[in-house]
Amino acid sequence: MSNLWPTGSSSTSEGDLRFAMMDEKKRKRMISNRESARRSRMKKQKLVQNMAEEINRLQMANKDIVNKIDSTAQVYMMYKAENDVLRAQEMELAERLRSLNDILKNSGMMDEEILELPDPLLRPWQLPFTAQQPIAASSGLFHF
Repeated sequence: MSNLWPTGSSSTSEGDLRFAMMDEKKRKRMISNRESARRSRMKKQKLVQNMAEEINRLQMANKDIVNKIDSTAQVYMMYKAENDVLRAQEMELAERLRSLNDILKNSGMMDEEILELPDPLLRPWQLPFTAQQPIAASSGLFHF
């Protein structure tokens, strides 16, 4: 291999001579390596581009999910507030009913039989229908 590299001064002609003296097999291998490196770089660039697109797609999907969560939380808070108001009204109406029943009982205007009638407002957790009846629900209830 030392015979391929002249030991004289490094002029342009000597560089050309070295290139010309290169073995054809080495030159082909060098060209093949360059082409392989080029393909590898292109493959890597395509992979990076695909990953960047996937990142963008996932970020957009994440934003959509966060927006749906926020929307659902707002709807939940709205219904919770409405439910709290209704519970407070129910308690107030139940207290009024108790007071009115006490007034009627103490005034003697009310029969004892009427006092024994169950009052659904005093027991809202006891529903007036049997458990065999289906509970109707809207098909669009959970669509956001």
